[in-house]
Parts: sequence; structure tokens; C-alpha cells
Amino acid sequence: MAATGKLRILQVMRAPVGGLFRHVADLTRALASQGHEIGIVVDSLANDAQTEGKLRALEEFATLGIHRFAMPRVLGGGDLVTPLAVRGLARKLHIDVLHGHGAKGGFYARLAAIGQHDTIAVYTPHGGVLHFSASSPSGRVFHMLERRLMQPTAAIIFESAFAKGAYSRLIGVPSCPSPVIHNGLDRAEFVPVTAETDAADFVFVGELRDLKGIHVLVEALDGVRRSDGSPANLVMAGDGPGRARLVEQIAQRGMTERVVLAGARPARAIFARGRCAVVPSLAESLPYVVLEAAAAQLPVIATDVGGIPEIFGPTASSLVPAEDAAALQAALQQALDDPHAAAVEMRQRLDHIAQAFSLDHMAASIEALYVGLLAKS
Repeated sequence: MAATGKLRILQVMRAPVGGLFRHVADLTRALASQGHEIGIVVDSLANDAQTEGKLRALEEFATLGIHRFAMPRVLGGGDLVTPLAVRGLARKLHIDVLHGHGAKGGFYARLAAIGQHDTIAVYTPHGGVLHFSASSPSGRVFHMLERRLMQPTAAIIFESAFAKGAYSRLIGVPSCPSPVIHNGLDRAEFVPVTAETDAADFVFVGELRDLKGIHVLVEALDGVRRSDGSPANLVMAGDGPGRARLVEQIAQRGMTERVVLAGARPARAIFARGRCAVVPSLAESLPYVVLEAAAAQLPVIATDVGGIPEIFGPTASSLVPAEDAAALQAALQQALDDPHAAAVEMRQRLDHIAQAFSLDHMAASIEALYVGLLAKS
């Protein structure tokens, strides 16, 4: 660590998309505002329509550069060479903290830190490895790697109490410091979003893949009707590997006029196109989209998975079971039938997250952890 107390930090992740990238971007800006120097490592293969623009927007804060290496989604050749490349980059940049995000980011950051006495490795799972079943071949490999990499890990940061509990069950109780530091929102994100005049009944924002419950959502929507008997509609923003099958499902159900696929778009911009946000995920850690929609003052219908109950707080009883189209349909219908009750619940949730999920607190807590760990190293 420099005599000035300013750190040189390398944030390592795979795909610069979704909530994980949102977290890294927020943390990069916040740490840079405190005078620390930040570099970012991302996959050279994975992105969506917004990726390059998002990375360019971070360039002024990432003064140590944005670096791209091959990071296969599961296991591949890049797993043999990329850790060495990240290690070389860390040495060249005189990095104090390698912070890996997600399963692959954490894998590379911790391997790169082995044997580097002036560099510590910090890891935030972001769900990642926790989404792999212990009975699957990939799950067994990743869980074994997690156990082997515990020794070079200076700390594991969990963004939810759920994630910490799941990690302890699947991998083992961490032998290093393992604080829960919730994701946080900037004050500006609590400005309400005003729905467009022709806004849809519901809006979904997220990656288009099975884990996000997109097919369950379309199935549930099929039977939902407004008070005049007309069918409810939905705007879905995002992109991903499940898009083609989603398009096919929508067409097979004759719902092409009811479901609009808007592509990858910023969350707040797309929130204006719906009156109620829906998060039908099958698994999560602590999804930003729930925080963002609640802060934007939209009613939110979500599944009872991961850390979502921590976000819902006093309104957690309204969460629906994951992968249950009938329960989700009932919740969608209830939101249309009783908008006043949905608005009252929204206000309760808003008060809870305004107090418990602050970007300032998140960044300050992570910064203090870095400094404390380096002082002991």
C-alpha cells in the first residue's frame, strides 16, 4: 500500500453485464472518488448490446485501464492461461488488492494472488458458484476449486446473508473474514420514475436466460386479465442465451401482441414502460433490479429466492414461490385487481431499502475491509 494510503485495486470479473457489473461499476466510481487507482479485467468474449458503452463510461474512473482476457463461461483453455496473464498484469501495475467478482473472477483473482506477498485477494461470489448444483459435474469441480482456493483468499464479501449461508452449506464455513455487505443505491436512484402514458401492465428487466424465470413469467401472464377483460401485457428488457426460445414460446402462445422484447436497456429507462416490475427468478443472490425498481417507486412482484427477502423486509410475505406459474399468475392478477394495496406495499418497501441499502455505506465498508486486510498482511 502506498504511503499516502491510496490503494491500487484490480477488479476482476467475467461478463460485464447484469447486477455483477453494476456492482463493479458502482464500486469503481466510489473508490476512485476517494483517490484510489482502479483497473478492471473483463472477458474478451462475453458482452451484450450495452457492454462497450458501459465500459467506456468507466474509463475515466479506471485509471489503471480496462483489460480483456479470454474467460470461458464454464471450463476452457482460457482457465489455464488467463490467471497467469492476470498475475502478470497485477505485478506490472503494482496492485495492492485483487478483487474477484463471480465464480470466474474469483477464480482468476485468487490464483493470480498466490505467491504475491504484497497483494491480497478478495472475493465476492455474486451468486456465481452457488448456482451450481453439488450433484452436477460442473458443480463438483467449482465447489472443489472453492475449497482449494480458501487459503489464498484474504476475505470473502457476501452481498446477502442468504449467500453466506448457502456458501457455508455448499462449500464450507469460510476460514477467512466473511462480512455481509449489502449492495447499495445512490441517492439519485430514489427519484420516482413516471410511467409513460401507454405503459404496459408489467415490466421485466434482466438477462434472458432460464435462471431468471422468463419462461415461467410468460406462462403466468397468459391468463392475466385487466378489469375490462382485455389481456395484460408485458415489456421485457434484456438479452441473453434464452432469447430464441423465449421468442418461440411467445409465438406458440399467441402472445406476440402482448409481450414486447425491448432488448438490453438501462433499468430506469425501461421502468417507465411498465406499471409494475416483475422479478420471477429461480435463483438469485441480491439482485440490483429489485432494489432499483423499489427505489424507482414501482410495485414489485418477485420470487422468494436468495437475498430477495432481505430487500423486501417487512413486505417479504408477498413473495411467491419460484418456478410456480400459478402462484405468479395470482400475484400478477392481484396487482391489477388492487393497485391501491400494491402502492401501499411499495411505500413500506421503499422506506426499508432507503434505510438499509446505501451505496455510500457499501463502498465505505469495502474500502475499510481492504485497508484492514492490508494492514495485517
